[in-house]
Amino acid sequence: MSEAHAVEATEIARRLETVFSRIHATRMADVPLLNPRLAVAAVGPREVGGLWLAVLVTPWFINAMLLPKTADDAKSWAEAPSGAKISHALPAGTFEFIAGGEAGLGPYRMCSLFSPVTQFEDQKAALIAAEAALTALLDSGHHPDAEAARRKPQLSRRGLIFGRSSENGDRSSEGSTKGDAA
Repeated sequence: MSEAHAVEATEIARRLETVFSRIHATRMADVPLLNPRLAVAAVGPREVGGLWLAVLVTPWFINAMLLPKTADDAKSWAEAPSGAKISHALPAGTFEFIAGGEAGLGPYRMCSLFSPVTQFEDQKAALIAAEAALTALLDSGHHPDAEAARRKPQLSRRGLIFGRSSENGDRSSEGSTKGDAA
């Protein structure tokens, strides 16, 4: 990675952390679903397909975040209404992102990985999950069209992070309870 590229990645992380720390202190203040053991932190970012990909840890979610790399992309992304669902191809496959935007950051796309984040014991655990998610999203071996993926069962988002397939007891947060059988 070139020095200029590393500086740009550091700036993207700083902007994510600054904007979402402000949101935490204002709009999210006193929201009961917050995990008080977590803080805002950006993992990555990495350039992928001409975009920036990071995983953002907050006390209320862990999301994959896409940000435009160029001013032209930022302008076209800003035209998407907030909340619009947009598919993006990543090395691990195509994922649905939700359009958003914030002052100080500009337009972005987010894909929920964990929400809420009450299951994380501390910031270290959340950062480990975020690093694993970023690594998995950048791993083309998980892509449905990859030869390796043809021999393995398809992974859900949580399975992608934790290395479990739906055939091996992967359960998404929807509809599962602690009492479910594995």
